[in-house]
Amino acid sequence: MAENYFGLTDTGKVRTNNEDAFITQKVMGGRMLLASVIDGVGGYNGGEVAAAIAKDVFIERLSGLQGEIIPGMIDAFKLASAQISDKKASDKDLESMACVATIALVDVEHNQFFYAHVGDTRLYLLRDNSLVKISKDHSFVGFLEDSGRLTETAAMNHPKRNEINKALGFTSQIDTDESFIETGQSPFLPGDMLLLCSDGLTDLVDKTAILDIITQNIPLREKAIQLINTANDNGGRDNVTVVLVQNDKPQQRPQVTMPVSSPVKRNDETDDGITSARNQPKSRLQTEPPMAQHKSNGLTILLGLLCLVFLATSIWLYMSKQPAGKPTAQSGRPTEKLRNGDEVKLQDAIDAFKGDTLVLSDTSFKKPIVLTDTLHIDHDTLYIRVKGDIVLQRDTAYKGPALAIGKNSKVIVLENFKFEGFDTAIDLQNMAFSLKNTLFMNCRLPVQRKYELLADKPVTAYFPATKVNPQTAKPQTPAKPNGAR
Repeated sequence: MAENYFGLTDTGKVRTNNEDAFITQKVMGGRMLLASVIDGVGGYNGGEVAAAIAKDVFIERLSGLQGEIIPGMIDAFKLASAQISDKKASDKDLESMACVATIALVDVEHNQFFYAHVGDTRLYLLRDNSLVKISKDHSFVGFLEDSGRLTETAAMNHPKRNEINKALGFTSQIDTDESFIETGQSPFLPGDMLLLCSDGLTDLVDKTAILDIITQNIPLREKAIQLINTANDNGGRDNVTVVLVQNDKPQQRPQVTMPVSSPVKRNDETDDGITSARNQPKSRLQTEPPMAQHKSNGLTILLGLLCLVFLATSIWLYMSKQPAGKPTAQSGRPTEKLRNGDEVKLQDAIDAFKGDTLVLSDTSFKKPIVLTDTLHIDHDTLYIRVKGDIVLQRDTAYKGPALAIGKNSKVIVLENFKFEGFDTAIDLQNMAFSLKNTLFMNCRLPVQRKYELLADKPVTAYFPATKVNPQTAKPQTPAKPNGAR
């Protein structure tokens, strides 16, 4: 096997079978390297079968790939998912199987790589002794970690760390949702290294320990062995698979060229062209005469006084235009109106909840919940899932939004909600926000997102498009045996 790539898989200390698989081989006439880690889901035999199907499809589809790289990788994922689904339909013993996978197609000659990813296997890039996670975990805990709401340690120990929401053979959504498969490309410079791995490594070995191992001056084989041994030493709860790929071309380090100064020599320069402040007259060292400084200070004071007068005048004019007896707006929420019992109960449930996933059951609320005022979500991070059928319906006299998400919130996810009759259903600031299986009935504006920009100053900003896909069926979360993913 070539010096610049190596793969290794191990059953671990707890499992009796290995549901992982990997690929390290040259494809496309030897022009590119195909590297992949595949992690099977579905229990004894099932996970192995799904991983084997995906491996065969990836090799067959990408070995002679012609044309654009990323569309070919997407097609390979879709073909693998379809074949896994077909196998499940023909064999009831395998009906719960699926797999997650990460693929990298590496072009060392042209210093670049392409990748495609579904699930919680991972792709890392090592450059200049810095390890960067390229792929994102397709799970709620991974979402919290990637967005900075959970530390790496907290994510590794989270009870739901292995629950995934995307997998091959898991749902037909892969054929209609363009965002289902995560793809990208990046420079792969001389000296760079890629690490592809299953969660059996990253659930037990943190980023710092991984970095310490792969930056050692030892062969890739020894690095892979050390990574797997470390995971097993830390418990070996799952199968462990790692693939390492290195751009072993010599690093080009540019020479630093000193800027050339003008050859004109002033009277106060020494023979080497460097100005000597020590030899300058005192008057030359002053930036401005004392009189100019005094004038500047006086002008600053005068401008400050004028600003204060202008501010006081503006406040007086504003206050004089307020209707008598009408209170001015205060910070925080507006004064609440008299609400009905169900909406008070719902707001109290949101306010009092301290965890990360709030489940609302239709057995606790009447149908529909008529809103006479806005429900507020002010949590930093919150996943609200409706169990059953709960409809939020606008009161005929109410004109505001159904939900308002506070500007200090960072990550909010709503699942299985129904909104009916609102002019604006959800009002939020610029923050991470997700909807799952959410229905808007007769709502003029389902979601309104606001951005705070600097006033009276030029702004450079990028507002990414949001892909919205219809969802006809609620996905289920696959899991490995004994609750482990």
